[in-house]
Amino acid sequence: MKRLFALPLSLALLALLLLLGVMSTIWNLTALLLYPLLPRDRGLVVGRAGIAYGYRLYWLLASASGMIKLDANALDAFKDEPRLILVANHPSLLDALMLVARLPKSACIMKAGLMHNPFLGAGARLARYIRNDSPRGMIRLAVQDLQHGGQLVLFPEGTRTTRHPINAFRPGVTLIAKLARAPIQTVFIDTESPYLGKGWPIWKLPPLPIRFSVRLGERFAPQDDTDALLAQLEAYFAAGVKPPGPTA
Repeated sequence: MKRLFALPLSLALLALLLLLGVMSTIWNLTALLLYPLLPRDRGLVVGRAGIAYGYRLYWLLASASGMIKLDANALDAFKDEPRLILVANHPSLLDALMLVARLPKSACIMKAGLMHNPFLGAGARLARYIRNDSPRGMIRLAVQDLQHGGQLVLFPEGTRTTRHPINAFRPGVTLIAKLARAPIQTVFIDTESPYLGKGWPIWKLPPLPIRFSVRLGERFAPQDDTDALLAQLEAYFAAGVKPPGPTA
């Protein structure tokens, strides 16, 4: 019976990803038109809110399908808090979508190549997301954004988790916190599904429904000893991440 329904369920799951791509394309084309028309500050507000509410709509549609369930309501407590860094573990390609959907004032760090793409990067440019052209430039832009009251969503692992419980944390987040004098709010993304984790093919059907939930952790104040704080954060996540689910 499972094999009988495997193909239509796989196609339905791919259709959800296609829907995400269509929604993203529509917003990026809209942002391409808005970018030269809106002043920087106004464009930033519109761009970040547009991305957040677009992702929120996607999660509502995904949830209505019954195939993907997400509970990220805990993030609503921070949606209006200025000068805040939110760091999370990174089990899936969908992680940034989960967080940004509930944080309409937040920025992410984007690959420079994607930011320079005239179509795919239009929404990120309008929202004034942070480019990663160079570590120094990335840190400078992130600090400036936080000092102007922004929020920053970061995944210190740098890529999706490849080993349990977490990958080694990359430097940068604690230096940004120090320079911006911004606290670090920890966030745990819990899932038992391997879907869209590192090495998971998008066409492979995982156990359904796919469930994600967002859990708040402790808040860490910025410290002058950024290396010590980074080690403390890594140890905290290593102890707090839940075991992975099945991979078959």
